[in-house]
Amino acid sequence: MQATSYTYESETRTGSVLLDDGTPVEFDAAAFDAGGLRLLRPGQRVRIETEGEGASLRVTLVTLQTL
Repeated sequence: MQATSYTYESETRTGSVLLDDGTPVEFDAAAFDAGGLRLLRPGQRVRIETEGEGASLRVTLVTLQTL
């Protein structure tokens, strides 16, 4: 699934993404580390993997979207 990075805190490696419908979803350090990234800037297109639905939706991986 694709999303847009919204927030990122480098000290904690946590942040949030916006789904294409505008829904914000937070990610934790484990999801950030799973993608192998070092830095994330707001507005970057990312690929995410999620689990759960609705209010229990959580991001399990964040990585850069490549073509």
